[in-house]
Amino acid sequence: MKNEKTRLLDSPDRASLRRMLDSMNEVDIAEEFEDMEKQDVVRVFRMLPKDKAADVFAYAEPEIQQSIIEAITDREIGGIIDELFLDDAVDFIEEMPANVVRRVLAIAKPDRRELINHFLQYPEDSAGSIMTIEYVDLKSGMTVEEAFAHIQDTGADKESIYTCYVIDKARKLIGMVTAKDLLLADPESTIGEIMEPNVIFARTHDDKEVLLNSFRKYGFMSLPVVDSEDRLVGFATFDDAFTVQEEEATEDFEKMAAILPSEEPYLKTGVFKLSKHRIPWLMLLMIFAAITGEIVERFESSLALMPALVAFVPMLMNTGGNAGTQSTTLIIRGMALDEIKLSDVLSILWKETLVSLLCGAALVAVTFVSVLIFGEGTVMAITVCLAMLATIILSNIIGCLLTFGAKAIRVDPAVMAAPLLTNIIDAAALIVYFNLAKVIMNI
Repeated sequence: MKNEKTRLLDSPDRASLRRMLDSMNEVDIAEEFEDMEKQDVVRVFRMLPKDKAADVFAYAEPEIQQSIIEAITDREIGGIIDELFLDDAVDFIEEMPANVVRRVLAIAKPDRRELINHFLQYPEDSAGSIMTIEYVDLKSGMTVEEAFAHIQDTGADKESIYTCYVIDKARKLIGMVTAKDLLLADPESTIGEIMEPNVIFARTHDDKEVLLNSFRKYGFMSLPVVDSEDRLVGFATFDDAFTVQEEEATEDFEKMAAILPSEEPYLKTGVFKLSKHRIPWLMLLMIFAAITGEIVERFESSLALMPALVAFVPMLMNTGGNAGTQSTTLIIRGMALDEIKLSDVLSILWKETLVSLLCGAALVAVTFVSVLIFGEGTVMAITVCLAMLATIILSNIIGCLLTFGAKAIRVDPAVMAAPLLTNIIDAAALIVYFNLAKVIMNI
């Protein structure tokens, strides 16, 4: 399809290209822009109808948005800003360099500029920063028939008309109704009679994760957002929550891989920036590895007397790291879903201890047989098995305590997951193993 559009751009048959664009979804057009030359992007963009052009612009990558803004006139920019939903306009401006932001805000209408600046003042990770203000509000005294007339008059400029919010004279949120409620109600009924008065909402300064948890818990398609005085200021949609979820998952994945989080796609991130995100953690982990090496060196005399001890070190370290990672992963997931609170630390610790005992018992049985098969003798088998059991119990306890400790001091628990946890457990496993060997084997 890309080749077809490129061919049409260079031919006089512009009408065919316009028909093709009219039949395409806005998201697909924005995706096609990623494979086109900048000059072709602008030429195609200018062929789009005004309302569709704004939607395509909202879905385009920031680099493409910037190239469009730099190539079109002030009048065209003003049209885009007017057509964009406010949350999309704010998202776009947040991604642009200062010179582009100054130009766009200078072109925007004063009332639009004031709203954008107001949104930009919300904390980056707050519900207020991702909400939209294009909602339908109704009064409780309206009849259903009057509500339909109001929606017809104002709904064209709203991001969603499926859920309508009921406010009082002070604009405080007092209820909500859905399009289904209105369609099935008596036209003479009042909104106050059919509305749902118990509305779940978020506040503008709530963390985005609070918003995400509400969508997960209640299965909403949208969620109203109020200010500190319970006045309705906007609403967030399910696609906003999905974006937050994707961002949080990516951030946690990067932290668990010992990489500083980055908002840029991998292929669009420079080599030096990628290196900068990895070096700090690599330095820290290198120090931990040096500590582990120091532990091995301190027990060098024991290893000289019983070289066979070294053969089981990788098994103990890997098993301990895997056990700790399993524990932290489940706890971090429970915290992310708001299933586990800080107050649950003792019950989680007890449960993880029991789990580690059962897992350890199973692994000890296999380990005992394996050591005997290697011909290392019963004493060595007992030493390795006790070290294995102790390592698994310690790993789960350390993983649990580190995760809860991070949560308590308001550090992302994902930071405490692998590989930082693995390095701590490696050191603990070596200390336990070599000390048990000294006692049991008298070396």
